[in-house]
Amino acid sequence: QVQLVESGGGLVQAGDSLRLSCAASGRTFSSYAMGWFRQAPGKEREFVGHITWSGDSAYYADSVKGRFTISRDNAKNTVYLQMNSLKHEDTAVYYCAAALWSSTHRKEYKWWGQGTQVTVSS
Repeated sequence: QVQLVESGGGLVQAGDSLRLSCAASGRTFSSYAMGWFRQAPGKEREFVGHITWSGDSAYYADSVKGRFTISRDNAKNTVYLQMNSLKHEDTAVYYCAAALWSSTHRKEYKWWGQGTQVTVSS
């Protein structure tokens, strides 16, 4: 069992940067792959990226590749999403999630945070 709490969302302008954090409870955080998803109003929740349990590999959706970076600090039980060159279309609620293995599919993630709102003004 793991509990996740996202933070760091807010209102920014297009072109700005923002870093989201996801703090996890439990001593087994380092056993889980971590993913980031987002959901814009009226749209399905979509995959943003994921990182392996060790942090040695990450994978991104095409829409954020080259702009977003996922990292993790297992000593702090925290995973990060660094978002650069933000666009209006990045506006969404961002969720972190934990899974037994890295996946782009929502159904593979068993534990979810409550989400944090990111709004990018154009």
